[in-house]
Amino acid sequence: MFLSVFDVFKPGIGPSSSHTMGPMVAAARFLDHLRHGEREPGAGAPAALSASLHGSLAWTGKGHATDRAVAWGLMGLDPATVDPDDADARLAALRDFRTVEVEGLPPLRFDPEADVAFDWGPPLPGHANGMVLRAHDASGALVAEETYYSTGGGFVATERELGTPAPDGPPVPFPFATAAEMLGMAARTGLSIAAMKRANEEAVAPGLDARLDALWAAMDDCIDRGLARDGILLGGLDVRRRAKRIHEALRAEAGLNLAQPHVVNDWLSVYAMAVNEENAAGGRVVTSPTNGAAGVVPAVIRYYRDHCVGATPEGIRDLLLTAAAIGGLVKHNASISGAEVGCQGEVGSASAMAAAGLCAALGGTPAQVENAAEIALEHHLGMTCDPAAGLVQVPCIERNGLGAIKAVSAASLALRGDGSHFMPLDNCIEAMRQTGRDMSEKYKETSQGGLAVNLPEC
Repeated sequence: MFLSVFDVFKPGIGPSSSHTMGPMVAAARFLDHLRHGEREPGAGAPAALSASLHGSLAWTGKGHATDRAVAWGLMGLDPATVDPDDADARLAALRDFRTVEVEGLPPLRFDPEADVAFDWGPPLPGHANGMVLRAHDASGALVAEETYYSTGGGFVATERELGTPAPDGPPVPFPFATAAEMLGMAARTGLSIAAMKRANEEAVAPGLDARLDALWAAMDDCIDRGLARDGILLGGLDVRRRAKRIHEALRAEAGLNLAQPHVVNDWLSVYAMAVNEENAAGGRVVTSPTNGAAGVVPAVIRYYRDHCVGATPEGIRDLLLTAAAIGGLVKHNASISGAEVGCQGEVGSASAMAAAGLCAALGGTPAQVENAAEIALEHHLGMTCDPAAGLVQVPCIERNGLGAIKAVSAASLALRGDGSHFMPLDNCIEAMRQTGRDMSEKYKETSQGGLAVNLPEC
């Protein structure tokens, strides 16, 4: 099983990898289907487009900008390169002219206000995040229809793909699908998890270090943007950005040497909150492994670089590689989708990834790294995804800060031991999968329970 570090960590646009980036990717794939796919018998050329959103994509689609994301994707915009300001300007023009013009297809009628339907009935059978895209000819006859599922982290699968076993991917020297396999390979070869992941990546594509450095630069830039901006986040909750003010206070206290020992937790939180305030504002972020959990890994890397003794660029690369290895295990054996397993699959997975990565960067053995990931994930089990008003703001922004704090604590605990522990990471991942399966739909990114329905009345 091989999932690249650049699949786990992807540049994109907020506020949600599953509800914003995924639908953009699905819409772009549908355009390709129209360019190259078969048409319904007797249908003419495509002349109009429509979409229906199901399950969590419907329940929290407005707050997660899913309807806008469908329109952006149908206009040919890519989440990895889109400029948020340009995307909004193009959407305003689409609302006026109600026509999509993209390469390789005739002009297509599409009204983003009328042609995206929110279906609040039962989810589609394949996944909680389902959507159906359709094209019609000038007479209204169906030309093509495709069902897509946004499975978390910006990953998308058609209905056929979801029902087909995933391919093994390219051949790599260390193809581990479980933590037990990963630790066994490390023991036999004497290699670290980062070294094995590096060998796998270099077997697939060259230029690894430059690409890892660019990935961290994108994360670091996002932190800096979040630390520099203030104001009220859009959406109706009137949530005020806090990262800039907290960061300024922390810097002032450091100069006066008045800080309490636990102030390091505030630094971790402010780095994570900066990212997630940017995400909530629809800015550019990096899935880590999702947008809703995008602040945890960058915050821990920034903590490592700026606060840890002996931090190096090589350590940052090892942190990213190790975190990606753990993220791949979680995605392969459970889920990183809040709509499927709750926030344990988002912030819980991110915290496990960050804990493992930090442990590796600080010199931990493979057994200690696996222990760090298990500690962090274990103490997120059962965490619900219940965003107020369907917005990735409350409790999501602060939750990333706490996920980063837990990651550092888990790495530190693991480094104090020899790597032996009671609960293997594989079993903890399976427990997360089972917990998510049994969790009520009210608590899985539908905003129908929990904090989402217990709001202040003032």
